[in-house]
Amino acid sequence: MKPSFEKLVTNWGNYPVVKKEFKSEEDYKKIKEFVLQHNEVIARGNGRCYGDAALGEAIFSTTKLNKFISFDRLNGVIECEAGVLLSEILEVTVPQGYFLGVTPGTKFISLGGAIASDVHGKNHHSEGCFVESVVEFKLMDEKGVVITCSREKNSDKFWATIGGMGLTGIILSAKIKLKNIETAYIRQESIKAENLHEIFQLFEESEDWTYTVAWIDCLQKGKNIGRSILMRGEHALKVELPFKHADKPLRLKKKFSPTVPFYFPKFVLNKFTVKAFNFLYFNKQRKKVVKNIIDYETFFYPLDAINDWNKIYGRSGFIQYQMVIPKEKGEEGMKKILETIARSGQGSFLAVLKLFGKNNPLAYNSFPIEGYTLALDFKLNRELVQLVNNLDKIVEEFGGRIYLTKDSMSKSSLTNYLKNVESSKFTSLQSKRIARGA
Repeated sequence: MKPSFEKLVTNWGNYPVVKKEFKSEEDYKKIKEFVLQHNEVIARGNGRCYGDAALGEAIFSTTKLNKFISFDRLNGVIECEAGVLLSEILEVTVPQGYFLGVTPGTKFISLGGAIASDVHGKNHHSEGCFVESVVEFKLMDEKGVVITCSREKNSDKFWATIGGMGLTGIILSAKIKLKNIETAYIRQESIKAENLHEIFQLFEESEDWTYTVAWIDCLQKGKNIGRSILMRGEHALKVELPFKHADKPLRLKKKFSPTVPFYFPKFVLNKFTVKAFNFLYFNKQRKKVVKNIIDYETFFYPLDAINDWNKIYGRSGFIQYQMVIPKEKGEEGMKKILETIARSGQGSFLAVLKLFGKNNPLAYNSFPIEGYTLALDFKLNRELVQLVNNLDKIVEEFGGRIYLTKDSMSKSSLTNYLKNVESSKFTSLQSKRIARGA
């Protein structure tokens, strides 16, 4: 067995950066050896979560577990190793008329990571979390024993692993159920809302739509607080496609994906540039309602079109803060959240509001509860600690939850981290190739 080695590792937010023991293998016997040699091992997929997930003392990377095992085209069931990315599954399945039952806002996450976080998407109110697609998975436990987990077999391990953040063992492979589609396109409606009350009304009116999501301007105050744009969508039927797409309804043309070539200087992102971006984004849609047909990548994964977009936040990195407020208190709670953010001046131009439906009661580790969830990106700085503490208190006050897949904030860790950044120690480290899962 090749020895593991220490490596600088971080996730998509580039915070925190840690030096940990790191190992990647495809042979189950060698994986077992690694597990038995350590008291604590955490599995890591593609490193695209925003928080500090999977940055344990001994990290096992699933990147070499990247093979497809089977694809039942008749019943729409696919089995893959845990390191296979959702993007790779889509490349295989969409041309065959199938799509993921649930997908988050990036396709560059691993199958194992999707299960460990029980990811949700724009359709939670109608179709739940990723678990609803999971048929079974193979799990290596702390003793190196491989067990098959499903709703019927080893069900206790199955439900503990769903949303369990990798703490029950290493997911080796999984079988998931896909949904039928006629085309690779989405019938979308975009509706502008002038304030928080209006966007909540639009969500309520759109509960019959499969997919709903809203971009929200988190710096607005007063009568315009919560100014936003709702996007709702359905998988387009063949008869709904324009002529130019009708001959190849399940195939998309390859697009050019620009790359952010370097880390932006700290001064680029500030409350003024965020405010300007939010103004332009809201006003680029001139009409109240716009209806169109767009490809699934544009609808589900707009940020994936830009490689290394996380560098926009600079070398010090950023966090994504995501919470959920129970539905009956949603508008009141979100108003207080947005007022607190606006007062702080810590604006986020990537602010996303979604509606959650009732969650599967058996999935006790899953993040969603019936209510409204808001996800915000914040560039790291010293003032952010106080803002996050204030937001945490509001979430607790309204009986909400914080998403563990995104969480990475503590006062002591951030203070030490920023000291390293300012003393340029971290800069010299980060200039090396930091592992992001690959």
